[in-house]
Amino acid sequence: MPTQYAGHARVIAEEEARGGPVLVVSVSGDGGYHEVVEGLMAAGDGTVSGAVAAVLPAGNANDHRRATRERPLVDAIAAGDVRRLDLLRVEVAGEERPRWAHSYFGLGITPTVALEIERGGKGSLREIITTIRAFSRFRPFAVDVEGEGPRRFDSLILANTTEMAKYVTLSDGDPADGQFEVITLPHRSKLRLLAYAVRAAVRGLGPQPHTDRFAFTTLKPMPVQLDGEVLDLEADRAVTVEIAPRALATVV
Repeated sequence: MPTQYAGHARVIAEEEARGGPVLVVSVSGDGGYHEVVEGLMAAGDGTVSGAVAAVLPAGNANDHRRATRERPLVDAIAAGDVRRLDLLRVEVAGEERPRWAHSYFGLGITPTVALEIERGGKGSLREIITTIRAFSRFRPFAVDVEGEGPRRFDSLILANTTEMAKYVTLSDGDPADGQFEVITLPHRSKLRLLAYAVRAAVRGLGPQPHTDRFAFTTLKPMPVQLDGEVLDLEADRAVTVEIAPRALATVV
């Protein structure tokens, strides 16, 4: 079933999941799969997905599939080996129901670059030019972490998978260990931010702190990124990110 508009995959997935046991395969990148996961969670009981999900990579980054793949998707479906992965449950004050992320929740340079790529177009050369432009214009952001007062960051990523943005290795985490990794880069300088990005792309960031809950409050309007999808948050919004253990049924 082809999607007709942004958010349509969420509607399709929720409708199909409410019709009985089903496997919903998203032929997409991380953003399209994000919509499917949200639809299946909406059809569930609030703690686990209402059906089984899988993704056939057909997008730009395909980070989730690359990080979790154990065999070709056709073989995984034929084997019928259903497994459960954790999800990130994102509660935003003022919103009626939670949002879900299968891979990561990012603030700072990641959504900034994502927005520029959406405007400038995808493709290796264009993405490189767009990323350089976004990097040159980037400014740090501040949030109130756990009610302890403002902290300034260049980047803050809560990650349930090990990879993002095609080239970056965030951690050595496990998407089914009941925790997510907290990758922070306090504001220092653009040279340090560049060195950080190069290290992540070339050899990875290595082991990172992990937790099952992280909360902050926005001080100004800002974009955030969930699995490649960009969301705008208003100022003075309390956000709580928690791990949802074994929430997503999938075949890998």
